[in-house]
Amino acid sequence: MDLQTIALHAGYEKDSQATMAVPIYMTTAYEFRDVAHAANRFTLRDVGSIYTRLTNPTTDVFEKRFAELEGGEAAIATSSGMSAIFYAIANSAEAGDNIVCARQLYGGSLTQMAHTLKRFGIEARFFDVHHAAEMESLIDDKTKVIFFESLTNPSIDVADIETLSAIANKYGILSVVDNTVATPVLCRPFDWGVDISVHSTSKYTTGQGLALGGIMVERKNLVQKLKGNPRYPHFNEPDASYHGLVYVDVPFPPFSLRARFSLLRDLGATPSPFNSWLFIQGMETLSLRMQEHSKNALALAEFLESYPKVKKVNYPGLKSNSNYANAQKYFNGAYSGLLSFEVETLEEATKIVNATKLYSIVANIGDSKSIITHPASTTHQQLTQEELIACGVPVGLIRISCGLESIKDLIADIKQALEV
Repeated sequence: MDLQTIALHAGYEKDSQATMAVPIYMTTAYEFRDVAHAANRFTLRDVGSIYTRLTNPTTDVFEKRFAELEGGEAAIATSSGMSAIFYAIANSAEAGDNIVCARQLYGGSLTQMAHTLKRFGIEARFFDVHHAAEMESLIDDKTKVIFFESLTNPSIDVADIETLSAIANKYGILSVVDNTVATPVLCRPFDWGVDISVHSTSKYTTGQGLALGGIMVERKNLVQKLKGNPRYPHFNEPDASYHGLVYVDVPFPPFSLRARFSLLRDLGATPSPFNSWLFIQGMETLSLRMQEHSKNALALAEFLESYPKVKKVNYPGLKSNSNYANAQKYFNGAYSGLLSFEVETLEEATKIVNATKLYSIVANIGDSKSIITHPASTTHQQLTQEELIACGVPVGLIRISCGLESIKDLIADIKQALEV
């Protein structure tokens, strides 16, 4: 099926009420017929709902639908995008291991990699997303994840997904891509060899800034990479916390199964069923919205590129952009609603952001309403000047999440702000 059809129908089998809309199952727990029925659920002999921290019928539809939209085999929904990233790493690595990450990342991801994971005994090593070859020198026998963003936020770089995935496969390492900004509608990482995709569904998936959430998707046949792989003994050896279960030996997608029965069980970053329902509603119009977001962003980028006060515009749909070739390869002709542009000084950037009237100063992206942000003083504030430059966030950078307003109004507002 085409993506728009998948977004409307996948994963939902109508219950006895035959509702056209997916029901919201607002419950914490589920009744078992008897003790044997309960025991069978816990030993996986009977697959079904146990407790909403692990499974929920509404969330189940969301996970199945998103997995199919992404072209994956299974998905785990979480309470935020950051928890989805953490689960992808925690499901792969442990104390004493390391991960190799692109420098060009969202500020919260950089902090999680460099500081929070360090306290768990996991080292982060960083490479420039434009120089994939330098990544190989960082890999050793304790490397468990290669992490990058398909379209980086806020430097707006397009990763060479095929090359990064090929290096990961060469060493038998799991590749994890944050596909939030591109969405499955515009970019298909699994087609280029990626193993795991993560998203903040708080962004384009909901589309109106209504709910926090995240999701982690496993590619098809990932079991073949995990089975017998000495980097990942926890998938190949009996799990003492779950009756000696060996994840690669059961007929379920192993990465998602372990995340559900280890991480969701023990850490509990579970989405509300109501939020899962909101994400389902957002998915129904995702492909339509992404085309409009992208069309507005390209028009705005073209205007900014022609404006004398603007030093540089970052948008891969521009033929002058250094990411244009990768965008042609990995995207479907539209390039998302996120762009950034650079002016000379911090003072000038501050003045422009403050002078806008239609754009909202908000620490979010992917809303139907346009958002403007100064990353160096907000999302990337914790970084040093050297780190800001390394990850593509100079102090004069302004990020725009282009919404669905009239492009004439969006251009007019940014024009008057530039002229203040």
